[in-house]
Amino acid sequence: MQLIQENPDLSAYLAADEVIDHHHPLVRETAARLAERAVDSYDYAREAFEYVRDHIPHSQDSGDLRVTWRASDVLERRTGICYAKAHALAALLRAEDIPTAFCYQNLGVVHGLVAVRFNGAWHRQDPRGNRPGVDARFSLDGERLAFTPDAASGETDHPVLYAAPHPVVLDALRAASDRPHLWRTLPTAL
Repeated sequence: MQLIQENPDLSAYLAADEVIDHHHPLVRETAARLAERAVDSYDYAREAFEYVRDHIPHSQDSGDLRVTWRASDVLERRTGICYAKAHALAALLRAEDIPTAFCYQNLGVVHGLVAVRFNGAWHRQDPRGNRPGVDARFSLDGERLAFTPDAASGETDHPVLYAAPHPVVLDALRAASDRPHLWRTLPTAL
């Protein structure tokens, strides 16, 4: 699949905003701690990916009813669904000047992940969190995502790389009083 940059200006994929608040002290502190262990930007990106994948449980897997959407809140509360975990990973990567985009799959509902830019190309990564049957890994040598869309069932990969989280996703997260409410209102299309 050919990935399509929504915005031709690469600096848009480094920007901070209300959601990807990579200037927040907790995001900066977490990024600095992860950077201490990394030998280069690739190693840092892998460390950040594994931190979000392994140390911030997917709220469905853990049974957490809270809904998070701002990157700093995801890191503070240590919970989130796929979109929220993608926001946290993007903030950590952008905090260290690694261009990061938001991308989506339609798996019956919209699933969120990120893409990182290394060596002149975009590489999709899925920090959702592993569980039996899900084994996502950080990779620049071929995708190791949590899910592969089933074309026969109408599932698809969206090729667009967004500089900011999609408004449909943010609207659902912001409107949800808790995860059961969010589950009833998850977007089914972008």
